[in-house]
Amino acid sequence: MKAYGIFIGTGDELLRLRNLESLGLNGNRFNDSALSSLKGLSSLKSLDIAYNKLEGSFNVTELDALINLERLDLEGNEIDKFVLSKDTRGFGNVSFISLSQSTSNGRALPFTLLQSLTKFPNLRTLYLDENNLEGSFGTTLDKDLASLKNLEELDLSFSTVDNSFLQIVRKITTLKSLRLNGCRLNGSIPKAQEFAGLSQLKHLQNLEMSGNDLSGALPWCLANLTSLQQLHMSSNNFVGDISFSPLTSLTSIRELSLSDNHFQIPVSLSSFLNHSQLKYFDGSNNEIYVEELEEHNLAPKFQLENNTNLNELHLVNNSLSGTFQLPIHPHQNLNELDISNNNFESHIPREIASYFPSLILLSMSDNHFSGHVPSSFDFLLYLRVLDLSNNNISGTLPSFLNSSDLLHVYLSRNMLQGSLEHAFQKSFDLITLDLSHNHLTGSIPKWIGESSQLSFLLLGYNNLHGSIPTQLCKLNKLSFIDLSHNNFSGHILPFLRFKSIIRFILRGGYPSEFNLRKPLVIATKSLSYPYPPSILYYMTGMDLSCNSLSGAIPPEIGNLNHIRVLNLSNNHLIGPIPQTLSNLSEVESLDLSNNSLNGEIPPQLVQLHFLAYFIVANNNLSGKTPDMVAQFSTFNKSSYEGNPLLCGPPLLNSCTKEVPPPPPGPSTDEKEESSVIIDAQVFCVSFVVTYIMVLLGIAAVLYINPDWRRAWFYFIEKSINTCYYFVADNLLKPFRIREWKPLV
Repeated sequence: MKAYGIFIGTGDELLRLRNLESLGLNGNRFNDSALSSLKGLSSLKSLDIAYNKLEGSFNVTELDALINLERLDLEGNEIDKFVLSKDTRGFGNVSFISLSQSTSNGRALPFTLLQSLTKFPNLRTLYLDENNLEGSFGTTLDKDLASLKNLEELDLSFSTVDNSFLQIVRKITTLKSLRLNGCRLNGSIPKAQEFAGLSQLKHLQNLEMSGNDLSGALPWCLANLTSLQQLHMSSNNFVGDISFSPLTSLTSIRELSLSDNHFQIPVSLSSFLNHSQLKYFDGSNNEIYVEELEEHNLAPKFQLENNTNLNELHLVNNSLSGTFQLPIHPHQNLNELDISNNNFESHIPREIASYFPSLILLSMSDNHFSGHVPSSFDFLLYLRVLDLSNNNISGTLPSFLNSSDLLHVYLSRNMLQGSLEHAFQKSFDLITLDLSHNHLTGSIPKWIGESSQLSFLLLGYNNLHGSIPTQLCKLNKLSFIDLSHNNFSGHILPFLRFKSIIRFILRGGYPSEFNLRKPLVIATKSLSYPYPPSILYYMTGMDLSCNSLSGAIPPEIGNLNHIRVLNLSNNHLIGPIPQTLSNLSEVESLDLSNNSLNGEIPPQLVQLHFLAYFIVANNNLSGKTPDMVAQFSTFNKSSYEGNPLLCGPPLLNSCTKEVPPPPPGPSTDEKEESSVIIDAQVFCVSFVVTYIMVLLGIAAVLYINPDWRRAWFYFIEKSINTCYYFVADNLLKPFRIREWKPLV
């Protein structure tokens, strides 16, 4: 039984809860003075008072009666120390204490608190994660912590720890689990005695040091950790060939994570041939190389060797190439296989399902696979995540993709053809269906309405047609729908529903990282962005752009008040922009451009304070643009251009009806120059017209009167003869004399 948000009064009232074993009071305003109210809970085994107002000393004597208490969660308080007397009976059986997030505002975890932990003789699990531990260690603390002879689990993840603390931790020889993820540890392990001291933890089974800045090669002293079963060292700067590292000696290892380092890993994984317990290996984002294999006379190629107990294999972004070769023996226990972002080519092996029949996750994205989806996928009975995106896979969607366990399907950016009619009919629990950027045809099938869990439906950039089916209105968990760049027609559905926050709960208790784990490419703000899963949990939107949709924008769209992206551009929509769009209080991108919308832009849209991208260009809108306030002050004229009847800033069209004042008159010199230019023009025109009129008048007179005509031609002939003899007698005479002069 748990009690949340209650005030517990006197001990008499608690007599009715004398059998209570678990009590949760986290997230209240519980303070030190209220601790005495818990005295009557003598059967209590677990007490959670995290994130309250507990400060300073925690007086355990107030809870002396809690002799059966085993778990104490004080996370998110600011306790300086535990106060226990020699006669204190309570807390003697406490085996779990959480002091996570006990520091704030740069405050270091008090040394007195760490020292007082030694008064819990049976403490086995201690959480100090997300604290500032720098300068928290006194000169005697190493001896004190060494007295915690039963401590088995210590979590310091995401705390600020100096390397000297590891000298103290090594004294806790009973430790079985040590987590140092994200603790800002740095330097090279071989050069730091602090790290070498970890080899004294002979009973250590779990060591996590991911997300630090550690460098260099792994020290051989780690080979002394013969009990180690889980080792997580991802996201550091380690180097070296793992074939010549202490990892080859850790034959009891079950989980090994080396991703995001600079290790050299042999493609055959021959270094782990003797690791019969290994079930999980993640070597993604390192350097994979092909070694010369002597055994079995194998040619260099990708092999999953010998270890049939392997549960998970992640080899992401390792420059693997060639054809994907299946292992020699089937791997009945392999649940996850991720070989994405490599250079594999040719077909997906037809027998892949028979070699990996237990696959829950299969990711082969971002390679160069071609051909059809193998029909053997029909035998992957437990498959929940299928990612074949960004390949060259062709053919139609196979009808055998109908597993009822399928949750996330990524087949985008391939060359798939045909319709959606026969695939995924029985995949009622689908959460993500991404078939965008293919060559699919036909319409959206009616079975889509039966996928009640569907949250992300991406069918953009295909050749789909027909109307948008009303069955989509049944999807009450829809978060993002992309039908852009198709040939859909008809009206926009008015009753689509969108959820604001998506929480995926998988059947069977699989971990949270098994949920939506791949970024989705979503078009917002006129560009396409890959959104990681952490953002997609809050991403809602609808993209119906570049289709042939008609009719008016339904006012009911304004009810989608959690939507962040709305793109209806490049359709044939008519009518006004609904005023109800001002209810989209969380919208960040709104694109209504390239339609036939008319009327005024609702001035209420200025209430959209999160709007970062807004465009209504190329419509038939009229009236005044929205006031240049809040977010609308950031939009330029490109948001409104192509609407001739639209006016107001940032457009140059003024909305005022007053006649603008005439420009100032020219100066006296300008007037004189202007008049001269005008007279010259008049003169030229008058001269040409007069000349033409004279010629026409002479021609008319000569045509009418024959006597004047003969006299005119006689005058012309006489004038020609006179001119000729004048030229001959005066200008050509010297040339004739020079030409006929007799020779002597």
